[in-house]
Amino acid sequence: MVRFETFHVEKYMDDHELTAKYNISETCCASISVDQLVALSEKKDAQVVDLSRKMLYGEIPGSDALRSNLARLYSTKVGTPLPKENIRITPGAIGANQIVLSSLTGPGDHVICHYPTYQQLYSYPASLGAEVELWRAQAEKDWIPNTEELKKMIRPNTKLIIVNNPNNPTGAVMKKSWMQSVIEIAEGHNIPILADEVYRPLFHSINPMDPEFPPSILSMGYKNVIATGSLSKAYSLAGIRVGWIATRDPEMIERFHRARYYSVISVSGIDDQIATFALSQDTIHALLARNLQLARTNLAVLEKFMIKHDDYAEWVRPQAGTTAFIRFSRDGKPVDALDFCERLQEKTGVMLVPGDKCFGDEFKGYVRVGFVQEEDVLKGGLEQLRKFLRKDFDDVKLAE
Repeated sequence: MVRFETFHVEKYMDDHELTAKYNISETCCASISVDQLVALSEKKDAQVVDLSRKMLYGEIPGSDALRSNLARLYSTKVGTPLPKENIRITPGAIGANQIVLSSLTGPGDHVICHYPTYQQLYSYPASLGAEVELWRAQAEKDWIPNTEELKKMIRPNTKLIIVNNPNNPTGAVMKKSWMQSVIEIAEGHNIPILADEVYRPLFHSINPMDPEFPPSILSMGYKNVIATGSLSKAYSLAGIRVGWIATRDPEMIERFHRARYYSVISVSGIDDQIATFALSQDTIHALLARNLQLARTNLAVLEKFMIKHDDYAEWVRPQAGTTAFIRFSRDGKPVDALDFCERLQEKTGVMLVPGDKCFGDEFKGYVRVGFVQEEDVLKGGLEQLRKFLRKDFDDVKLAE
């Protein structure tokens, strides 16, 4: 029997988000309605969903139109375009990752996973019987894992290397030269790389003209790579549950397609139509511009808070994505993050995610903040957090 470890971050969110007044733990850019999506588009009179269409299974891999839009995004500024046939649509990135992990890992396999990261990426292959080794990043090194350590971790039975770029929860960006080093290591052993790129392309603090700006892993010249993504995080459309798997290896995408029959068959036709509209050239630029501006504005608000409260809080300023990983301490000792978060929400309605509970015991004192919310939600939440730090912080337990 497959035994699943408790998915701590999802359980914590499920247990707490409905009672939060200021949810500044959410990892999606501030969500929008379909009406708002149309308002952003150049086609203001567009019919996003064809309500006359019969609700059949539709195109099993995902619609040709949606996969063509994604293929165009992955083909920008590359010599070899990505064919739409090398993309499969899934229920969110979590569905994409599940298909990839179940297809490539199992008993007797060794898997190396970038850490900290979303728990699915290491706990799910472990539940399938694989031995998962965590490739640890440290705050002192800007949350960038050491590629020399990766070389030492490779074994004859290493079947997959997993990276999350941009990273959840730290907001770190693994830059182009770093990615090239990882690819060279993997290619030398013919090991596939899974890159969870769900926060791409929300690069709010690195210029696209920077020579170290990271392209998608699909643009790095190694065929044996897989990218997963979704409409949830950078595109503000978590509710439509659309994600994808993309690879340049036609044999690998066919392998995922066969596995996909067992869990997906096809995604919702209505969701597919909304996703197609969102990723069309008439809409995507305005949607991303809205979210990048929101990320930059809110990050500046959060940075001011950090500067004013540097006696209690420290961080590595995030470079991309929607999250920051902040360490709170008192008298030089990290607080009990779970106690901190629960007291904070009970007294103020502000929801944060405890790092030691949801990302690993070693992250004592850390909390994850999701800062790309509506600006008033972030400002209101930080104001309540400020009052809590002044009045109630001394009552928070210290980490053991």
